[in-house]
Amino acid sequence: MKKGVWIILFFVLLGNSNSVLAQTEPEDIAMAPDEYQDAFYESLKQKGIENYDKAIVSLEKCVKLKPNDAVAYFELGKNYFALKDYQNANTAFEKATQLNPKNKWYWLGIYDVSYETKNYPLAIETIQKIIVFDEEYKDDLISLYMITNQFDKALIAINEMNDKFGKSEDRDRYKMQILSQGKYQNAEISNLIDQIKKNPKEESNYLNLIILYSKSDDNDKALEVATKLAKEVPNSEWAQVSLFKTYLDANQADKAIKAMNIILASSKIDSKIKHRTLNEFLIYTNKNPQYAPDLEKAISYFDNDPNVDVAKEIGKFYHSKGQFENAIKYYEKDLKANSDTDRETNLLLLEAYTQAKQFEPMTKRAMNMIEVYPSQPQFYYYAGLGSNQLKQFKNAKTVLEMGLDYVVDDKKLESNFNIQLGEAYNGLGDAKKKEEYFLKANELLKQKK
Repeated sequence: MKKGVWIILFFVLLGNSNSVLAQTEPEDIAMAPDEYQDAFYESLKQKGIENYDKAIVSLEKCVKLKPNDAVAYFELGKNYFALKDYQNANTAFEKATQLNPKNKWYWLGIYDVSYETKNYPLAIETIQKIIVFDEEYKDDLISLYMITNQFDKALIAINEMNDKFGKSEDRDRYKMQILSQGKYQNAEISNLIDQIKKNPKEESNYLNLIILYSKSDDNDKALEVATKLAKEVPNSEWAQVSLFKTYLDANQADKAIKAMNIILASSKIDSKIKHRTLNEFLIYTNKNPQYAPDLEKAISYFDNDPNVDVAKEIGKFYHSKGQFENAIKYYEKDLKANSDTDRETNLLLLEAYTQAKQFEPMTKRAMNMIEVYPSQPQFYYYAGLGSNQLKQFKNAKTVLEMGLDYVVDDKKLESNFNIQLGEAYNGLGDAKKKEEYFLKANELLKQKK
């Protein structure tokens, strides 16, 4: 953080004791045969070989000879600082600033002491005086605000520095830290809106604003910003978010698909925006099934998405619409890409198989799942139902009787088991058992009501 690096600046008094030549190297100074000069150069020699105690002795002689010499006090402060005698160092630096308050290096001496001793209020007060001479030291002020948790002041200073000198890695890191606390996001939103007005061609401001709106689930605002971006910077990847929506609403499918593929392939665009884009195209494809191959390609972008099981969600969408053939396709795709034994997806798939009357794959999958989940009654039920439909009545009877033992506190499922057992016995020619199970199923349905 600290900019205050000890830079050797030597000032020599020429004639008048108040005149100073700033930032002059010692070897450039003509030697003067007087007591002050001898003592001063002796201090430089001793400091150079790290004999700080001896340097201090020589500098104290200088101070006695010229009590208003700011340079001697500054050198005295540096030697005390090297010895970690921070109290005396600070006293010497303060004396130097009193004698010459317009020299920023003297103030930096006080700043270095206050920072080293963690006296952050004094460090902040001092660095504010240094900024008058060199505004780039405001980066040190930002770091101090971060250390002291004055995030509102830090955010203001960060925006000022970014506006004047451009962004920096440290400031970006600090800003992310501040904005992770939601209460500061409104201030940053206002700042970004102002920045966009000042420089409408700067893409990063739009992107940061879109991200903030997305994090707060204000997707309408995010889309509004993307629309402005599309107008000002049409080649931006984020601009495609707005263009996709515009093309889709205008039924310009080819252009919408092109924009969608750019969005889904982008590493810059937030995943929430990508999911929303895919969902809008899914609804569009449901009404325009000729674009199903494009939907397939779009889904492939989410194959490694750890947050959302996209193929499964699309399967549920088609399931809710009664389009069971499509639902089956996406459930199978999901199981193939992820875990083939996922319980929820398998139950959804078995239900879709039932509705689509695909009893052979349903029975086979249900029997396989019984091996994975031997105490899960639903899999026994689907295996029994499928076996009955395939006229494999003996297998249906066996599997249904096994599964019925696992049904607990579920009257509807228990009733369905009894119906299928009745069907199995009917297929086996046992009319008495058939009636027995049908009657029991009816009683269970009454209890459920």
